[in-house]
Amino acid sequence: MSSSSARGDQWTFLTNHARVLLWLARDPEVRLRDVAAGIGITERAVQIIVADLEAAGYLTRTRVGRRNRYTIDSSVALRHPLEADHPVGDLLGAFLHREDAPDAPDTEQAEAEAALRP
Repeated sequence: MSSSSARGDQWTFLTNHARVLLWLARDPEVRLRDVAAGIGITERAVQIIVADLEAAGYLTRTRVGRRNRYTIDSSVALRHPLEADHPVGDLLGAFLHREDAPDAPDTEQAEAEAALRP
């Protein structure tokens, strides 16, 4: 077995923190259990990631009835020193601005983009 086949299929470009943030940007009122199922990690892992993101200032959690609404501050800088001159909004924009339907704007996408505005 070559070393590339032993290791090469195991890594991805995005961290689970990025995946959770993207999911919350797409659907600010999503249940964390749905995020967990969609990403393929445990609900507890998602809760820890959300707490990390909230503590770092990337998002705020607001209680709306029995649910939470997540608002992302797109102006907060990325954490790694090599990317610190880029706001997280750049990363989100790379994924949220893809057009799935070129004829009509996506209402959910427009709402997610509105949630990103500081």
